[in-house]
Formats: sequence, structure tokens, C-alpha cells
Amino acid sequence: MPEADRSAGRRCGIPRNLVLTAVLWMLLLAGTAPARAQGEQPFAAWLAAFRTEAAAAGISPATLDRALAGLTPNPRVIELDDRQPQFTITFWDYIDNAISDSRIAEGQRMLARYGRLLGEVEARYGVPARFLVAFWGLETGYGTFMGDFSVIRSLATLAHRGRRGDMFRAQLLDALRMVDSGYATVDQLRGSWAGAMGHTQFMPGTYMRYAVDADGDGRRNIWSSLPDVFASSANYLSEAGWQPNETWGREVRVPAGFDWSLADLSIRLPLSDWQARGVRRMDGGALPAADMEASLILPMGHRGPAFLVYDNFRVIMEWNHSVFYAVSVGHLADRLIGAGPLTGPRPAVGRPLSAAEVEEMQRLLAARGFDPGEPDGRTGPLTRAALRSFQSHAGVPADGFPTLEMLALLRGGTMPVHSN
Repeated sequence: MPEADRSAGRRCGIPRNLVLTAVLWMLLLAGTAPARAQGEQPFAAWLAAFRTEAAAAGISPATLDRALAGLTPNPRVIELDDRQPQFTITFWDYIDNAISDSRIAEGQRMLARYGRLLGEVEARYGVPARFLVAFWGLETGYGTFMGDFSVIRSLATLAHRGRRGDMFRAQLLDALRMVDSGYATVDQLRGSWAGAMGHTQFMPGTYMRYAVDADGDGRRNIWSSLPDVFASSANYLSEAGWQPNETWGREVRVPAGFDWSLADLSIRLPLSDWQARGVRRMDGGALPAADMEASLILPMGHRGPAFLVYDNFRVIMEWNHSVFYAVSVGHLADRLIGAGPLTGPRPAVGRPLSAAEVEEMQRLLAARGFDPGEPDGRTGPLTRAALRSFQSHAGVPADGFPTLEMLALLRGGTMPVHSN
């Protein structure tokens, strides 16, 4: 059975899957200001300056020669960076692609095959086996495709490009430290186009901080040692704050007339409060009588499915800052132990807004006095809060969900400007 929301004792006291997941690592820094505009500095000049920086950071000349000599940017990486699926597909498209019958069945086989090893890791780190297998399945299809891009070339391409440049420079330095320390050779550093590596797609910085030598061979091998893979993943999640006796969340039913402005990760209420507001399990039953807080999220707005999520959901988002991804991990973990599919509504909300349309929405919100932050074409927390305020003033459900309908309403010019 799945873990209880909190144990009774504590109540008192794929190729396609890589496209869906490796790219979403970069949502962690979606709001980061670019270090420089693309094309402002030729790659060769940028690389020479970076080499000087890396040498000053202690990377040996031999490693710099092996890793950077003759390096050129990878156009395919730039193409993939511009085509981020989180902004081009709906929640249900994402879920249907991420959680297939074959992925569930294979994950159940992996749970059985490696049960003893996973049990040992769970006992040490407190992260249930089903969640470790769910991460593994979503990241690389249980190790069937870990990516074949040169990590160093990919990171250099993205660092030079400028957007999130500081983050990728730091990751590139950590990749060079991996080579310099003998953890991997330049040729072994292969992974996703965004620089993630191994069975569970660690970025170089994550590897340096959290990878574990669980099999005792003197290497932290996330490419071919499953003991190291599972222990490293569990160590990362444990350090991020995983609560051993809690699950991730659950799909719920929300009553008509609900105050949709409460649906936000920034709002945490006790389960008893959600119960009092009419939120129920999908079968209509009462929420667990557990002394813990939850947030309500609406991945497709008020017309779509709803989830109450707990602290472990936020830990999953430390791994990958995407609500779609975090729900997928939690739901796949549930399916691996026999839970049924999601049953919430599948509304026809239209296609997701393009980056240009989101930027237009941000500018229109700002013009009406609702501060969405710097217009950047990304729907972050500030943009959702501004949109929610606009919706409240417009007399429509304040779910903070950007749609073509909301953009049309903002374009219409019929609503008075908001005065702070």
C-alpha cells in the first residue's frame, strides 16, 4: 500500500523522456537574468576567457587541454534549448507521454528485480524504493537511454549563449573538476543536451555534491553501478528534505464555488482546513486526519485536475522545478504499487501560450498595474500572482492559469486599470 500522508505515530508528534526531463532542469533558473546576450562575444573569445577563469579556479592545464582544445558550440543544443516542451504541451500531453503502461510494467519489474538493493537504500536514506524507481524511469527509461551528447560541449554552448549563462558556467566548471579529480574522463562525460548525466541524470554540480560510492569500489559511478545510482539519488533527496513517512500528495475533488485564489504552492493550509473548504478524495471520501499542511495546485487551471501536495512534492521540485514533472514522479510512484490512473477532467483549454504571448501578457498586466516582474516570456510565480489579481478584478476564476482566453481579455481593453 502507498505510504500514509503521515504515519499514525507521527500524527501526535527517452529519447522523448530525456526531452521531457533534462530540459526541465533549466526551469530551476527560469528567472535568472542572462549574463550576456547571445552573439555578443564570439565563441572562441568566450572560450579563451573561460579557460582563464577555469585555471584560476584550480583546473589543471592538462585537463583544460583535454576538455577544451578545438571545442565548438553545438547547434543542436541551441535548437533544443529553444523548444522546451513545458511551454509547448499541456499537462495531460505530458502525463500521457511520461506514464505509459509499458513504463509502469517495466518499473514494477525493476522494483522486484532490485528489491533488496532498493530496500537497503531506503533503510539508509528514508526514500521509498518506488520513488527512486519512478525518478529512474522518467529520467532515462530505467537506464535505456542516458543521452549521447558531450556534456562539456553542451554546457559550453549553453554558457556562451548567455541565457542562464552563470548557471551553465558553474556546471561546466564542475564538469571540469570531475575530470580533474579523476571521477570521469572527458569521453565518459556524455549525457543529455542540457548536461545531465547517468541513470538519473545528475548535473555535474549535483554529482559533485551528492554522488555516493555505495558499492565501495572507490568511484561514484552513476553510469553503470546501480548501488551508486540509487544511493546517490536517495542522498540528494534526503539532503533536500525528504520526509520518510509521508507521500507526495494526491488527486482531489474541489467543490463548486471554491476560492481558486487559494490554489498556489505558496499557500499551505492544514488538511483539516482543506476538508472544511470541501476538498475531498477523488472517491468523495474525507481527507486523511493527519496533522500536516498541504498546497492545492491546478496544472490546467480551475477546469482541470486538482492535487493536494505535501512537503515531498517540493523536494521533487528541488530535483526538477516543474509541476508537470513532480506530479509525474509522484503518480508513477503510486502506479508502481498498484494505484489507478488519474481521473480528473481533461478540459479543452486550447494550446499553451508561446513565449512571445506570455511576454505580451506580462506587458499587458504591467500596463494595468499588476506587477508580473520583468517580462521574460516565462510564467513564473510573479506572473501567476499578477494574473490572479487581474482575474479577481475581472470577475473570472482567479486560478492564475495563462490561457488564450486570458490573453484576449487583457487585449480587450475593457477592464479598468488597477490602482495599487
